[in-house]
This record gives sequence, C-alpha cells and structure tokens, in this order.
Amino acid sequence: MIVDLPNTSTREVAKRLVTLRHDMGAVALGRVMTLVVDVEETGADEAIEAATESTRQSPSRIIVLVHGTRRGVNRLDAQIRLGGDAGASEIVVLRMHGKLTDHGRAVVTPLVLADSPIVVWWPGAAPKDVGESPLGELSQRRITDVQTARNPRAALNRMAKAYVPGDTDLSWARITRWRALLAAALDQAPYESVTDVTVSGASDSVSSDLLAGWLAVRLRCPVKRARTAAGSDIVSVRLERESGPIDVVRTSPTLATMSQPGQPVRRVSLLQPTTSQAMAEELRRLDRDDSYEEALIKGLKLVSTTTLSGSDAVRTDEAPDVEEARRAGESARRAGAQLTGSAMVEAKPDDAASEEQVKEAAARKLDAKKAERSEDRLRAPRTTAKKSGAKAAAKQSTGKKAAAKRSAAKKSASKRSAAKKSATQKTAKKASS
Repeated sequence: MIVDLPNTSTREVAKRLVTLRHDMGAVALGRVMTLVVDVEETGADEAIEAATESTRQSPSRIIVLVHGTRRGVNRLDAQIRLGGDAGASEIVVLRMHGKLTDHGRAVVTPLVLADSPIVVWWPGAAPKDVGESPLGELSQRRITDVQTARNPRAALNRMAKAYVPGDTDLSWARITRWRALLAAALDQAPYESVTDVTVSGASDSVSSDLLAGWLAVRLRCPVKRARTAAGSDIVSVRLERESGPIDVVRTSPTLATMSQPGQPVRRVSLLQPTTSQAMAEELRRLDRDDSYEEALIKGLKLVSTTTLSGSDAVRTDEAPDVEEARRAGESARRAGAQLTGSAMVEAKPDDAASEEQVKEAAARKLDAKKAERSEDRLRAPRTTAKKSGAKAAAKQSTGKKAAAKRSAAKKSASKRSAAKKSATQKTAKKASS
C-alpha cells in the first residue's frame, strides 16, 4: 500500500499514520527502532530498497530524508508505504526542497517512534563529524559508508579523529566473514603465536585497512599492508608462524582457499556481502562496537606505513600468489570430486597422473555399464521364451482337461439314453401280456 501526500507537512503525515494504524491494525505497530536514512535524490531508490531488506529481521519505522533541489520554494512531498511495499517495516519518504533541505532534524523529529532507539544511516556522503551533526546528536547509532567517498582512506582517517561511541561503518561489516575465518584458522593446532602479518588489498579498500588494524590490535605483532589494483578489495591475508604461514586467498568473488602446514588446501565460501546484508549485520546490535573502535582508533596507527605493492609482496614471499592459490583450489576441487565419486581412485601428488587415473576409472565404469546392458538384452529373449513355453503348456493342459470333461459328459449321456430305452421296452412287454 502506497499513499502519496504532495506538498504536505509533518503534522499531516503523522495524522495519516495514525489513520492507517486504525485501518490496518497491528501491521503498523511492533517496531523495534526508527531507522533514518539521509540520502540525495540520485541514490534514494537504492537506499530505500537496501533499508527495506535489512530490516526484515528487525521491523522498524524507516524515515527516508531525500534532499531535493535547494533552489525554489520550500516544499515537503511525502509518501507512506505499508504492507507488501514496505516489507516488514513501514516507510515514510520525505522529499525536501528549498531551504528545508538544511533542516532534516526538524522534519524527522515529529515522526520518530517514542521510547525506541534511533539509528541514522548515510548511504552516500556523510558529515565530517557524524556524532556532532544534527541527526547524529538525535541518534544512538550512526552508520556510514566511507567506501562511497571520493577518497575513502582520507574519509576513514577523519572518522577515526572524530569518533564517538555508537559510530560504525559498513566497511567494517563487510569483513565479518574474513575475521571469522581467520579466527577459526588460529583456533586449530599447533597453537603458536603469529609473528608477522601481511594484508593484501586494493589501494582504495578501507575494509583492508580495518582488517589490518583489527589484526594488529588482536595479535600484537607487526602488520604490513600490501596494496593491489584499485577495486580489487581484500585479496589475501598471510599469518606467519614458526611452523609455517596460514594463507587465506580470495580466488573468486564467492570462494577463497585456506592453506596451512600439515593440512590439505581447503576451499571455503567467502561471499562479498551486499549493502543490505552489511546493514542487517550492523543493525543486530545497537550499543557501541568495541572491536570496531579499537581497530579504527588504535589499529590503524599500528599498521606499517611502508608502501608495499602486491607484486613486491609476492616476489619477496611476504604474501601468497593468487594464481598458485587458484590452481591449488582447483586441485582440491578435483580431489574432492574424485573421493566422492563411486569409483575409488588412489590419489597421487602429480595432478596429471590423478587426472589420467580418473579418466581410466570413468572409462572402466562406462564399459561395465555397457556390458551389463548387453547381458540384460541377451537375458531378455530367454526369459520371454520360458514365459511363452509356460503359457503354451498351461494352455495345452487346460485343453486336455476340457476334452476329458466333454468325453465324460458324452458317456454319461449315453448311459442315461440306454437306461431310458430299456425301461421303455420293459413297459411295452408288460402291456402286451
């Protein structure tokens, strides 16, 4: 359900919400928070869609402040979305024009839910100091996305200087799976200390910077940042230990390989979360995020500032080679498919030999199936002949029984006829005498 309110006021919007609450009942109630989205007109549709998807697990009142043109007459156009058009939430879209675009807090305040947390999200450009901004002061949780800034690293450094408890960024939510994977790798024997870390990622990837800062705080060891081509995001992480390195390398947008001494190479799922998934991750908690605070304020300062390119890191064996990791992952995939197949083949270190053996096993299995089908074809006529003979014998037996019955019936009829004739003759003699 979509209700348009052109050239309106927040009072009229609040009244219409109350009316809809009475008309639709509990569907307009049960909200756990107010999510305020502050966005420009160009990115409004994508932001509304992401906010709708992210709040399915935590139904909210979503208030979208859309900054229209700052020229012309002051005007407020509103749109209310409920039911299927709003997912599990209720959405109020407020398009501000003229000088009203500079007074977002005054517009949104009458519409926030009473006695519930307020979260503000800036999908695009955010204020330099989000905690001191008008909307930031109104909220308990403030979510930004510095990856969308023109200079993401500079924006991240500004956030570190102006950090206020409750601030967070979607770049931090995007490395949740990386952090879980690295923690799981270190939770296995041998339980050795990490002596050195190299994080390889794009030069404009703030997620790589945050991951390096988090590792620097948690592992308390030197952490280097190798920079790869822009747009490649996080490429690999190497954790050096006495027994050998632990390497996690992204080989595709959805997969990565993990290798460590004494264990086979494993392929693991490492999906890049969408904006709505990252938002849902951040909305799970409404208190301060201590891990993010440590990585942002303390960790970034601990990461080595030495400029190191990704190719130089690979050449000096400080970072894993992506192509080698991709080949190792493909070998692991073939080995896994080979073990789960019906034909058991003894694997060898030589990939070419293993592939030949797999082909031979597949050929033997195909020949066995062909032979089995041929035997079935040869067996089929014999079975048919046996069945035909059995049917003929049964038919012949039935014919003999029928002939015997007919013969017995004829004999019985002859006996009755002879007895009747004899009785007639005896009667005739008595009558003549």
